Amino acid sequence: MRIQKNNIFYGVDFTLVVLYLLLVLFGWMNIYAASVGDEEQHLFDFTTKYGKQMLWIGLSFILIIAILFIDGKTYEKFSSFIYIGSLLSLALLFVFGKKINGATSWYDLGATSLQPSEFAKFATVLALSKLLSDKQYDLQLVKNQIKAFIIIFFPAVLITLQPDPGSALIYTSFFFVLYREGLPIYYIAIGLAAIILFILTLAFGFNSILFFSYLLIVLFVLYVQFYRKISLKFHWSKIFSLFAIVGLFIFSVDYVYNNIFEQRHRDRFNILLGKNNDTRGIGYNTDQSVLTIKSGGFSGKGFLQGDRTQGNFVPEQHTDYIFSTIGEEWGFMGTSLLVILFTVFVLRIIQLAERQKTAFSRVYGYGIATVFFFHYLINIGMVIGLFPTIGIPLPFFSYGGSGLWGFTILLFIFVKLDASKSYEL
Repeated sequence: MRIQKNNIFYGVDFTLVVLYLLLVLFGWMNIYAASVGDEEQHLFDFTTKYGKQMLWIGLSFILIIAILFIDGKTYEKFSSFIYIGSLLSLALLFVFGKKINGATSWYDLGATSLQPSEFAKFATVLALSKLLSDKQYDLQLVKNQIKAFIIIFFPAVLITLQPDPGSALIYTSFFFVLYREGLPIYYIAIGLAAIILFILTLAFGFNSILFFSYLLIVLFVLYVQFYRKISLKFHWSKIFSLFAIVGLFIFSVDYVYNNIFEQRHRDRFNILLGKNNDTRGIGYNTDQSVLTIKSGGFSGKGFLQGDRTQGNFVPEQHTDYIFSTIGEEWGFMGTSLLVILFTVFVLRIIQLAERQKTAFSRVYGYGIATVFFFHYLINIGMVIGLFPTIGIPLPFFSYGGSGLWGFTILLFIFVKLDASKSYEL
C-alpha cells in the first residue's frame, strides 16, 4: 500500500518507528514484571504502575500524531521560543516545584507530576540546531563557540541547581554534536582529561597524581623536542601555563569533592572507587541490582519468574534499575538483545542524520542520537556498578510519563524532519 503525499505518514522511516515500538513494548513488559508482584491487580488497572505506564504509552501515540501533523519547518521556525519556554519551566520550579527524593524537579499536577527537565532536552537540541544551521556559522571562531556553549549551559545549570546533576550530565553529550559540526577536538580532549584526572585524584591522592601528571608533561615535551625535532623555544610560556593549570586543577579536586558534592554523591563515588563497601546503606541498590542480574544467568528465569524481582530485592526497580529486571528474567540473552536494539536504534538515527538535506535536520539528528546513547550507556553502567548512581533513566524502559513523553517528542520531531525531505524530492 502506497502512502499518499497528503498523508501524515508519508516519508516516515518505519524502521525507526518499529524499533521505537519494540523498545516501548519490551520496556512496558519489564515495568509490569517489576511492579505486578506487590500490585496484584488486573491488566487494565490504571492505579498500578504498569497501568499508568500503559496509559502514558497510549497518550504518547496521540503526541506522535500531533508531531507528525505539524509541518516540519515549524520546529525550526519556533525553536527559539520553545527553548526559552523550557528555560522558564525549569526556573519556575524554584517557586512552584515539588521536592521529591531531595530534588525540586517536579510540578505537582494532582493526579500526576511533570518533570520539565525531560522536555528541556529536545528544546535544547532544537535551539542548538537552529544556531548551527546558519551557513555563516563557523565553530572555529571563539565567539561562535561561546554562543553554542551558552545554549547548553543555561538548562544544565538550572537542572544542577534543583539539584539533579545526573540529568544535567546528559548535556555534555552535545559537545560531540559540536565536534561533528566543526568544534576543535581539543575541547573534548580537555574535558575527558579533566574527568580522568578528577577520578584518579580521588582514587590515588593529590601527591601521586600531581607527580605522574607532571612526569607525563615532561616526557611529552622531551618527545616533541628531541624525537620529533620540533623547537619549543617560543612555547615555554604555554608549557609552564599547562603545569600551573594541571596543578591547580588537581589541587581543587579535594575542595570540590568535599564542599560542592553532596554527601550522597560522595558516598556513591567512594563505593565506586572501593573506599566504602556499604552494601547495606548507600550501596544497597547497586549491590542488589548486580546480584539480581547475575542470578539470571545466560537465558534468564523467565517472564514473571524472577524471584528477586518479585521479592522487591532492588528498591525502585521499575525506574532507574529496570535493567536488573531484564537481567534476571531474560538473562544474558535478553540484556544482549536490549543492547543490540538500542545500538541499531542509535545507528539508524545517525544514518538518517547524514542523509538530511538541511543542516538543521542533520544537527538535530546527531543531537538526539547522542542523548539516547548517553542515557543508555550511563544507565546500564550505573546498574551494573561501573558508574555511580546518578538517577539517569533508561529510555522507553524506566517508569514515568515525563521521561516517556520527553523521549517520544525528542525522537518523532526528527522522524517528521526526516519525512519532510520527501516532500522536496
